[in-house]
Amino acid sequence: MLDVRTRGDEAVAEWSKRFDATTSAKPERAVAYGDIPTAAVLAAAASVRAWHAAQRPVDLMMEVSPGVTLERRWTPLRSVGIYVPKGLVSSLIMTAVVAQEAGVERIVVCTPPSGAAAVAQAAALLGIDEVWAIGGAQAIAAMAYGTQSIAAVDKIVGPGGGAVNTAKLLVSRDVAIDLPAGPSEIVVVADESVSDLLIQQEIAAQMEHGPDSKGYVVRVGDDLEATLAEVEGYAAEHVALLGERAESLAGRIRNAGAVFVGPYSPVPAGDYATGGNHVLPTGGWSKSTGGLGLESFMKTVTVQRVTKEGLELLAPVIEALADLEGMPAHKATARRE
Repeated sequence: MLDVRTRGDEAVAEWSKRFDATTSAKPERAVAYGDIPTAAVLAAAASVRAWHAAQRPVDLMMEVSPGVTLERRWTPLRSVGIYVPKGLVSSLIMTAVVAQEAGVERIVVCTPPSGAAAVAQAAALLGIDEVWAIGGAQAIAAMAYGTQSIAAVDKIVGPGGGAVNTAKLLVSRDVAIDLPAGPSEIVVVADESVSDLLIQQEIAAQMEHGPDSKGYVVRVGDDLEATLAEVEGYAAEHVALLGERAESLAGRIRNAGAVFVGPYSPVPAGDYATGGNHVLPTGGWSKSTGGLGLESFMKTVTVQRVTKEGLELLAPVIEALADLEGMPAHKATARRE
């Protein structure tokens, strides 16, 4: 992190040579080429756009007391950096399309050189032109701090492996991030009648993400409450519910990035096609945060308006609390001459 922050392009190039066997002396844009399933990319993007457009938060204005009006206004971020793991066009869709829908002005994509061509092809289809063939922690540092070639962004989002998530947490002292998203996790909750084949299909799909992926199976026994407690304890990225008793828990699970209900709701349907977002909390973070949504690319601004009469009504409260906290300058503002 410090090396990239200090030396910029030169450091990014050196770390990329070490980890990705690149040869350039500076970061390079990804070049789009090769065949990608255009119709599938556009269909997935349309579903993601539709679902996330419906999430748009509502601005609020309220007269809290006579002469005191508060406004809470949602506004898009100016710039975001998106990390796309090697060749994962679906992760580009899950992030870039939502950023576009939120109204983000500048979208920067970094993705490992191997697989960058397909990501760049998909980005072009979506109308995104700043795609860099940079992977790993050096990509996160470049987006966080900027280099001679890459301007810093206001927030970094996207899934990744251990090194990428560690890098995101490190730079979060200086730039906002979404959440630690990766390595992949799944808990399959199944009634005794559910076949092992169905369970193993779900486990195998998540194991494809890499050797550090985690999969757990919870068989539903006589004590449904104990089953729920076990599932909640994992606080996993994905929870798949198979069988009538398992499915009955769908509305009660709090600690999960996404819950998939029934034999016809495989997790990869959410990874690719339903429109739900697959950038989800891992490592127990689902206890306190949810997955990526439209609001992840927006922030609020609060506007406060107080009339002369309103301030007169507020003055006793301002003065009393300012006295309590030993803030005489605060107290002085309560009475305007």
